[in-house]
Amino acid sequence: MADAYTGDRIILKDLGFYGYHGVFAEEEKLGQRFFIDLELGTDLAAAAASDRLGDSISYADIYDVVKAAFETRRMKLLEAVAGNIVNDLFAAFPGVSWITIRLRKPEAPIAMVRGEAAIELHRQRKPA
Repeated sequence: MADAYTGDRIILKDLGFYGYHGVFAEEEKLGQRFFIDLELGTDLAAAAASDRLGDSISYADIYDVVKAAFETRRMKLLEAVAGNIVNDLFAAFPGVSWITIRLRKPEAPIAMVRGEAAIELHRQRKPA
């Protein structure tokens, strides 16, 4: 069987959001920056041949789903935030077969001079 995360993909990187996700009271009160990288596996052959947006998935539509999922539910864990985004993307775009999401938190409340905390999820669409 081929690797599930191969083939055509739509990629969005460094999507920046300000949010109030976190375990600590200061995170929920003050908020902080978050960055999201996404890869969505979908067949892009029709769009490549037709040059029509209707044969693909609009980056703007993907962004709108990510923004709504990120902003409407406050979560304690990055894993839960990313899981919500993945679920909403699968619901919105039936042609997406797999998603890789990396959620980065550069101002995590740990004593680091440089760097960021992050999680990455790899999810395949569950069979109907």
